[in-house]
Amino acid sequence: MADIGPMFERATGHKLEITYATLGAGIKRVSGGETFDVVIMPAMPGFLKKSAAAADNVTAIARSGIGVAVRIGAARPDISSPEALRGALLAAKSITYANPAGGGAAGVHFAKVLEQLGIADEMQSKTVFHPKADATGILVANGEAEIGVNQIQVLMPVAGIEIVGPLPGDLQNNIVFSAAVMSGNSNAEASKALADFLRTPEAAAVIKAKGLEPASNTGERL
Repeated sequence: MADIGPMFERATGHKLEITYATLGAGIKRVSGGETFDVVIMPAMPGFLKKSAAAADNVTAIARSGIGVAVRIGAARPDISSPEALRGALLAAKSITYANPAGGGAAGVHFAKVLEQLGIADEMQSKTVFHPKADATGILVANGEAEIGVNQIQVLMPVAGIEIVGPLPGDLQNNIVFSAAVMSGNSNAEASKALADFLRTPEAAAVIKAKGLEPASNTGERL
Protein backbone atom coordinates (compact mmCIF):
# COMPACT_ATOMS: atom_id res chain seq x y z
CA MET A 1 0.00 0.00 0.00
CA ALA A 2 2.96 2.33 0.54
CA ASP A 3 3.64 2.02 -3.21
CA ILE A 4 0.09 1.64 -4.53
CA GLY A 5 -1.34 4.46 -2.40
CA PRO A 6 0.51 7.28 -4.19
CA MET A 7 -0.31 5.68 -7.55
CA PHE A 8 -4.00 5.73 -6.65
CA GLU A 9 -3.79 9.34 -5.47
CA ARG A 10 -2.13 10.49 -8.70
CA ALA A 11 -4.61 8.58 -10.86
CA THR A 12 -7.78 9.71 -9.07
CA GLY A 13 -7.05 12.86 -7.11
CA HIS A 14 -8.30 11.21 -3.91
CA LYS A 15 -6.11 11.35 -0.81
CA LEU A 16 -5.55 8.34 1.45
CA GLU A 17 -4.99 8.16 5.18
CA ILE A 18 -3.67 4.65 5.87
CA THR A 19 -3.53 2.88 9.24
CA TYR A 20 -1.73 -0.46 9.56
CA ALA A 21 -2.39 -3.28 12.03
CA THR A 22 -2.13 -7.07 12.31
CA LEU A 23 -5.21 -9.11 11.51
CA GLY A 24 -6.08 -9.59 15.17
CA ALA A 25 -5.60 -5.93 16.05
CA GLY A 26 -7.54 -4.82 12.98
CA ILE A 27 -10.51 -7.01 13.87
CA LYS A 28 -10.53 -5.64 17.43
CA ARG A 29 -10.45 -2.05 16.20
CA VAL A 30 -13.29 -2.44 13.72
CA SER A 31 -15.36 -4.63 16.04
CA GLY A 32 -14.74 -2.11 18.82
CA GLY A 33 -16.47 0.62 16.86
CA GLU A 34 -13.68 2.42 14.98
CA THR A 35 -14.89 3.53 11.57
CA PHE A 36 -12.95 3.12 8.33
CA ASP A 37 -13.97 3.72 4.73
CA VAL A 38 -12.11 0.66 3.44
CA VAL A 39 -10.74 -2.31 5.38
CA ILE A 40 -8.10 -4.50 3.71
CA MET A 41 -7.29 -7.78 5.46
CA PRO A 42 -7.07 -11.55 5.04
CA ALA A 43 -9.90 -13.85 6.13
CA MET A 44 -12.48 -11.23 5.23
CA PRO A 45 -15.58 -13.49 5.04
CA GLY A 46 -14.93 -14.85 8.53
CA PHE A 47 -14.35 -11.37 9.89
CA LEU A 48 -17.62 -10.04 8.49
CA LYS A 49 -19.55 -12.99 9.91
CA LYS A 50 -18.15 -12.50 13.40
CA SER A 51 -18.15 -8.71 13.45
CA ALA A 52 -20.99 -6.26 13.76
CA ALA A 53 -19.37 -4.31 10.92
CA ALA A 54 -20.98 -4.53 7.51
CA ALA A 55 -19.61 -4.06 4.02
CA ASP A 56 -21.26 -2.72 0.89
CA ASN A 57 -18.97 -4.86 -1.25
CA VAL A 58 -15.89 -7.05 -0.86
CA THR A 59 -13.21 -7.44 -3.53
CA ALA A 60 -10.42 -10.03 -3.53
CA ILE A 61 -7.08 -8.27 -4.02
CA ALA A 62 -4.23 -10.75 -3.64
CA ARG A 63 -3.28 -14.21 -2.45
CA SER A 64 -0.33 -14.86 -0.16
CA GLY A 65 1.50 -18.06 0.73
CA ILE A 66 3.64 -18.82 3.79
CA GLY A 67 7.33 -19.51 3.26
CA VAL A 68 10.45 -20.69 5.05
CA ALA A 69 13.64 -18.60 5.14
CA VAL A 70 17.24 -19.02 6.31
CA ARG A 71 20.22 -16.71 6.58
CA ILE A 72 22.13 -16.18 3.33
CA GLY A 73 24.94 -18.74 3.11
CA ALA A 74 23.33 -21.14 5.57
CA ALA A 75 22.45 -24.70 4.59
CA ARG A 76 19.04 -24.87 2.97
CA PRO A 77 16.86 -27.39 4.83
CA ASP A 78 14.74 -29.91 2.99
CA ILE A 79 11.12 -28.76 3.24
CA SER A 80 9.84 -30.64 0.19
CA SER A 81 7.27 -32.61 2.19
CA PRO A 82 5.58 -32.38 5.59
CA GLU A 83 7.86 -35.13 6.86
CA ALA A 84 10.95 -33.31 5.59
CA LEU A 85 9.81 -30.03 7.16
CA ARG A 86 9.21 -31.81 10.46
CA GLY A 87 12.75 -33.18 10.41
CA ALA A 88 14.22 -29.79 9.50
CA LEU A 89 12.43 -28.06 12.35
CA LEU A 90 13.48 -30.69 14.88
CA ALA A 91 17.08 -30.45 13.67
CA ALA A 92 17.16 -26.64 13.87
CA LYS A 93 18.68 -25.00 16.94
CA SER A 94 16.15 -22.18 16.83
CA ILE A 95 13.14 -21.02 14.82
CA THR A 96 11.03 -17.89 14.65
CA TYR A 97 7.58 -16.97 13.40
CA ALA A 98 5.04 -14.28 14.24
CA ASN A 99 3.74 -14.75 17.76
CA PRO A 100 0.20 -16.12 17.35
CA ALA A 101 -0.83 -14.14 20.43
CA GLY A 102 -0.58 -11.03 18.24
CA GLY A 103 -3.28 -12.35 15.93
CA GLY A 104 -1.24 -12.34 12.71
CA ALA A 105 -2.62 -14.87 10.23
CA ALA A 106 0.74 -16.50 9.43
CA GLY A 107 1.68 -16.95 13.09
CA VAL A 108 -1.68 -18.41 14.00
CA HIS A 109 -1.51 -20.82 11.09
CA PHE A 110 2.08 -21.96 11.72
CA ALA A 111 1.29 -22.69 15.36
CA LYS A 112 -1.36 -25.06 14.01
CA VAL A 113 1.20 -26.57 11.62
CA LEU A 114 3.48 -27.42 14.54
CA GLU A 115 0.57 -29.12 16.26
CA GLN A 116 -0.32 -30.96 13.07
CA LEU A 117 3.27 -32.18 12.78
CA GLY A 118 3.16 -33.30 16.40
CA ILE A 119 6.13 -31.19 17.51
CA ALA A 120 4.52 -28.18 19.17
CA ASP A 121 5.91 -29.05 22.60
CA GLU A 122 9.41 -29.81 21.27
CA MET A 123 9.60 -26.46 19.45
CA GLN A 124 8.62 -24.26 22.41
CA SER A 125 12.13 -24.04 23.83
CA LYS A 126 13.57 -23.37 20.36
CA THR A 127 11.17 -20.61 19.38
CA VAL A 128 12.21 -16.96 19.39
CA PHE A 129 9.39 -14.41 19.27
CA HIS A 130 9.61 -10.70 18.59
CA PRO A 131 7.00 -8.08 19.52
CA LYS A 132 6.74 -7.05 15.87
CA ALA A 133 4.97 -9.55 13.60
CA ASP A 134 7.13 -8.59 10.60
CA ALA A 135 10.47 -9.07 12.40
CA THR A 136 10.81 -12.77 11.48
CA GLY A 137 13.26 -12.13 8.66
CA ILE A 138 15.33 -9.72 10.75
CA LEU A 139 15.82 -12.32 13.48
CA VAL A 140 17.02 -14.80 10.85
CA ALA A 141 19.33 -12.26 9.19
CA ASN A 142 20.85 -11.37 12.57
CA GLY A 143 21.49 -15.02 13.41
CA GLU A 144 19.07 -14.99 16.34
CA ALA A 145 17.01 -17.74 14.69
CA GLU A 146 18.09 -20.45 12.27
CA ILE A 147 14.76 -20.85 10.45
CA GLY A 148 12.05 -18.25 9.97
CA VAL A 149 8.47 -18.78 8.80
CA ASN A 150 6.18 -16.01 7.63
CA GLN A 151 4.19 -14.82 4.66
CA ILE A 152 6.46 -14.76 1.64
CA GLN A 153 5.81 -11.09 0.88
CA VAL A 154 6.90 -10.19 4.43
CA LEU A 155 10.16 -12.13 4.05
CA MET A 156 11.11 -11.01 0.52
CA PRO A 157 12.30 -7.45 1.28
CA VAL A 158 14.54 -8.46 4.20
CA ALA A 159 18.25 -8.22 3.43
CA GLY A 160 20.49 -11.07 4.52
CA ILE A 161 18.04 -13.94 4.13
CA GLU A 162 16.88 -16.22 1.35
CA ILE A 163 13.55 -17.95 0.96
CA VAL A 164 13.90 -21.74 0.85
CA GLY A 165 10.36 -22.23 -0.41
CA PRO A 166 6.71 -22.38 0.56
CA LEU A 167 5.24 -24.65 3.21
CA PRO A 168 4.68 -28.03 1.55
CA GLY A 169 1.42 -29.65 0.57
CA ASP A 170 -1.57 -29.39 2.86
CA LEU A 171 0.49 -27.44 5.40
CA GLN A 172 0.28 -24.38 3.16
CA ASN A 173 -2.33 -21.74 3.84
CA ASN A 174 -2.92 -19.43 0.90
CA ILE A 175 -4.35 -16.32 2.48
CA VAL A 176 -6.64 -14.14 0.40
CA PHE A 177 -6.41 -10.42 1.08
CA SER A 178 -9.61 -8.52 0.31
CA ALA A 179 -10.82 -4.94 0.38
CA ALA A 180 -14.19 -4.23 1.99
CA VAL A 181 -15.95 -0.94 1.38
CA MET A 182 -17.59 -0.38 4.75
CA SER A 183 -21.25 0.51 4.95
CA GLY A 184 -22.34 4.00 5.86
CA ASN A 185 -19.06 5.77 5.13
CA SER A 186 -19.16 9.28 3.72
CA ASN A 187 -16.63 8.56 0.96
CA ALA A 188 -18.39 5.74 -0.84
CA GLU A 189 -17.35 6.80 -4.34
CA ALA A 190 -13.68 7.17 -3.43
CA SER A 191 -13.79 3.92 -1.45
CA LYS A 192 -15.16 1.98 -4.42
CA ALA A 193 -12.53 3.61 -6.63
CA LEU A 194 -9.78 2.34 -4.35
CA ALA A 195 -11.16 -1.22 -4.34
CA ASP A 196 -11.35 -1.13 -8.14
CA PHE A 197 -7.85 0.34 -8.47
CA LEU A 198 -6.38 -2.51 -6.44
CA ARG A 199 -7.33 -4.89 -9.28
CA THR A 200 -5.85 -2.80 -12.10
CA PRO A 201 -2.76 -3.98 -14.03
CA GLU A 202 -0.74 -1.17 -12.41
CA ALA A 203 -1.59 -2.35 -8.91
CA ALA A 204 -1.18 -6.00 -9.89
CA ALA A 205 2.40 -5.34 -11.00
CA VAL A 206 3.27 -3.93 -7.57
CA ILE A 207 1.45 -6.75 -5.78
CA LYS A 208 3.36 -9.39 -7.73
CA ALA A 209 6.70 -7.63 -7.20
CA LYS A 210 6.07 -7.77 -3.45
CA GLY A 211 5.69 -11.57 -3.46
CA LEU A 212 1.93 -11.99 -3.70
CA GLU A 213 -0.26 -13.32 -6.49
CA PRO A 214 -2.70 -10.66 -7.72
CA ALA A 215 -6.32 -11.76 -7.54
CA SER A 216 -6.78 -10.23 -10.98
CA ASN A 217 -4.34 -12.87 -12.27
CA THR A 218 -6.15 -15.79 -10.63
CA GLY A 219 -9.67 -14.60 -11.34
CA GLU A 220 -10.37 -14.89 -7.63
CA ARG A 221 -13.57 -13.20 -6.46
CA LEU A 222 -15.52 -13.16 -3.22
